[in-house]
Amino acid sequence: MRSGVGPVKVSGTLSTVQMTLSSRRISPGQALPYLLLTLTIIPILAGYAWVLVATFSQRTNGLLPRDAQGNLGGLTLDNWQFLAEPDVWKATLNSFGIAMSMVIGVGAISALAAYALSRMNFPGRKGFLGMTMVLHAFRPEMLLIAIFQVLLFIGGIPLIGNFFGFNTVGGVALVMVTLDLPLGIWLMKGFFDNLSWDMERAALIDGAIRFRVWWEILLPQIRPGLAALSIFMFIQGWNAYLIPFTFTIGSKVANLPVYINRFSGDTSLVSWNFVAAIGLF
Repeated sequence: MRSGVGPVKVSGTLSTVQMTLSSRRISPGQALPYLLLTLTIIPILAGYAWVLVATFSQRTNGLLPRDAQGNLGGLTLDNWQFLAEPDVWKATLNSFGIAMSMVIGVGAISALAAYALSRMNFPGRKGFLGMTMVLHAFRPEMLLIAIFQVLLFIGGIPLIGNFFGFNTVGGVALVMVTLDLPLGIWLMKGFFDNLSWDMERAALIDGAIRFRVWWEILLPQIRPGLAALSIFMFIQGWNAYLIPFTFTIGSKVANLPVYINRFSGDTSLVSWNFVAAIGLF
């Protein structure tokens, strides 16, 4: 009786491993996009690192913090003393209010208007779409005088003028929502156009009204588009400068970009480390 273990065939296993390893190797053509992406990101990250170092420094030399005499070191929290000033928090609240007004206003109105333009056929539909695109083609700078007159008129209306007239945060938010509505409508219409009619027709046959179909069936299906529009509108509102700077006077209604600009203009020597701290904030 023979005992022992017979020869094990490993040629198939080795060939499989070799094929797996060879398939995982990255060719120079595949590595080139990653290399270009890395080279592109490095300067951006270096810029953010410089801003971070500058906020805790009196002066900077590249990415190295320096004191007032130019010696290495000089780390300080003096650039962050603006957090104790109430005007900064008021400007932050104004920026947040403008941004959220754009998210809610543009998002809600665009979703409703885009649904009607995508799913309903009514007289003047194509003309309205064309006019919407034409309105979006106008630069805000071309409309400043007309917007100023409109805000002055709204300011003369009792009650409403105190919230949406000239030199009010509500007036700035109203103008910015109006200017960005064409973009929101066209973006949301594209998402509604790609939705299937089957579930909507079934709901309408079962007796559901249009608003319920829009709210419960179609709106959940375009959440990615609505999220993208909301993010874009929030960034637009948070970084807004031209409209708030033109239609507001004083620190009580200024947002953060306008507050930074007015602070820089009030002093002959600008502390860019301080400006970097506000920008990072």
